[in-house]
Amino acid sequence: MNELKDKVAIVTGGGYGIGREIALAYGRAGAKVVVAARTEKPLKETVDALNQLGATSTFVRTDVSKEADCAGMAELTLKAFGRIDILVNNAGIAGPTKRIPDMSLAEWQETIDINLTGAWLAARAVLPTMDKQRSGHILNISSGAGRRGYPMRSPYAASKWAMLGLTQTIAGEWGARGIRCNCICPGPIAGDRIERVMHARAEAMKLPYEQIRAQFLSQSALNRMATEEECARVAVFLVSDASAGLTGQTVNVDAGSIMN
Repeated sequence: MNELKDKVAIVTGGGYGIGREIALAYGRAGAKVVVAARTEKPLKETVDALNQLGATSTFVRTDVSKEADCAGMAELTLKAFGRIDILVNNAGIAGPTKRIPDMSLAEWQETIDINLTGAWLAARAVLPTMDKQRSGHILNISSGAGRRGYPMRSPYAASKWAMLGLTQTIAGEWGARGIRCNCICPGPIAGDRIERVMHARAEAMKLPYEQIRAQFLSQSALNRMATEEECARVAVFLVSDASAGLTGQTVNVDAGSIMN
């Protein structure tokens, strides 16, 4: 359980869901963890959980769509721990569930700003430090919607498809400097977030919730949803020495929903 001993990791969107589980998994693996998000209360709860594990951690309120916030996140991490070894770009929003003509430009732009531009800004903030170290790992969290179109979720799907291109570009641009970049595409993940997504979809399509849920499950070879913990275990592997030969790669964690 010491795969990440003495590494310093930043996890954006670290207060809830997959981000929280990744932060906890990194703490168990020996990393010092900085969790970042817009809302302070869940960040404090994640830090408390990390402290209970005996991990060293802190938090920083961060809106990743703001350049100054991302710069401040990197500066706080350096001040606290002296280095940055890992960045997990997990912060994101679901965005609207609407057909394109029914969606406002503001709804489109907010989703792109947080899900895509936020990942780019966070990467830009940490890359100079990783370059000086000649080492580092950036892990982008995309989605099954980054592998397959998603009707009524156009800004979400567009932002998540773009994360794959960003991953490959960072990998190619910085590999010679010892920096790796990989990506995870979670499918529907059991928990509160997917429940909200399914209810919103049922309402927008005027279909029973049970029918929408059955559609989600029918795509899975394992006939279930993947879990946050399963994503977190892959997230440890992709930034550890066990995956030293992998960069520019995207791994689906979706119980066999998309096999490519």
